[in-house]
Amino acid sequence: MFVAASTECFASLPLVQAIERLDDLEFTSVEIALHEHGQQLKPSEVQADLARAVDLCRYTHRLDVVAYDVIQQAEGPEYYEQFRAICELAKKTKVVTITVPASPLGTPFNEEVDRLRALSAIAQLHGARISLKSQIGTLSEDPDTVVVLCNNVDGLGVTLDPSHYLCGPHGMRNMNKLYKFVYHVHLRDSTKDKLQVRVGQGEIEYGKLINNLRRVGYTRALSVNIREMEGVDQNGELRKTRLLLETLL
Repeated sequence: MFVAASTECFASLPLVQAIERLDDLEFTSVEIALHEHGQQLKPSEVQADLARAVDLCRYTHRLDVVAYDVIQQAEGPEYYEQFRAICELAKKTKVVTITVPASPLGTPFNEEVDRLRALSAIAQLHGARISLKSQIGTLSEDPDTVVVLCNNVDGLGVTLDPSHYLCGPHGMRNMNKLYKFVYHVHLRDSTKDKLQVRVGQGEIEYGKLINNLRRVGYTRALSVNIREMEGVDQNGELRKTRLLLETLL
């Protein structure tokens, strides 16, 4: 295992500046957020100019790109064509794992299975794989539902974000059943009442999490995903989290 950080940690900055800031903080690996609502590289921009997107994602100050975190707003056939462009970006930049959000609560289960099967088929054609993000308010907020989805969609894995299971309606649920499906990990500190708190003030058991991942042979990234908080030194929070995780590894 190794420590990475998401460009979402500096969501208010352009992509190049966010990567430069993570490099200054001595991270060696980066996860790039491709969020349509964000200030960095958007899925629609990837589709419109793939060559430019590849150039941007290769300009990483020697940081290894370990994953893409994708949030799209397109619908219908355009949604899948846009995702296909993202998979081409992943192939050209030698990235395997693409994190996607689950559909909102209330979405019919069979409809979600069909969507994820289509995404997984596109990803596999490009040598990539999709990973379903743990997230409150979506079908992935319940670990049991995630397991059933992974068992029904060939190649589907999990981007495990323990904060959403500690703080969400399924808080304190046993996550052991999820570990064998984990492709990627998002980390911050949290309590039962707040999704994000300052490092050291929450209840995320990083050591226990790492040990459980080791038991299933997980060797990939632990990606720090801390949003900027008003009145808090973001650089300091990221530096403390990196040093903490590296100590545990």
